[in-house]
Amino acid sequence: MADEDTDEVVKAKPPILRYVLIAFIFIFMMALSVGITAYFLGFFDAKQDEEIEKAVQQLEQEAEQARSRAEELARGPDKVSIDAPQLQRFKNSYLEIEAPLVANILNSRKVMQVKVAIMTHYDDRVIANMETHAFAVRSEMLDVLRKVSESELAKDDFRKKLAEDLKMATNSVLERYEDFGGVEEVFFTEFVVQ
Repeated sequence: MADEDTDEVVKAKPPILRYVLIAFIFIFMMALSVGITAYFLGFFDAKQDEEIEKAVQQLEQEAEQARSRAEELARGPDKVSIDAPQLQRFKNSYLEIEAPLVANILNSRKVMQVKVAIMTHYDDRVIANMETHAFAVRSEMLDVLRKVSESELAKDDFRKKLAEDLKMATNSVLERYEDFGGVEEVFFTEFVVQ
């Protein structure tokens, strides 16, 4: 049996000292690499830190000056009072159509009743023309009112649009008979839908 034990292949154990030496060299090389990198990046240079601090302080001062200049520019120049020229204002003349305008709503059982007034910047000739052609103007306004549908009544800007349409109709009648419209705005003094 003793011969059999010697015949077996004896496995050699790796030397532990070699592994410890390799690990030590590896750690030393890593530390050396970090140290050299830090040196070249200026980690150990105190003068560079002072220069950076000075540069940062200078930039902060410049930024503060720029901010104060921007605030001054935003305020604008000092206000100077000047005399405003006299604006020429035109006299507004109004005329209310006495009788209410009554029309059926298109494809509905509802009825709309409105009273309107017109406004002009021109002289009294426009008012006189409105009174002269009152029947034609009234007829044209009724034609506009009878074309109003129930869906149009629900719109937010319905009254503004209707006033604009009535103004256009009134001016078209006056231009047809007097060659000049002159109605600037139409106002509702009463507005009822039933």
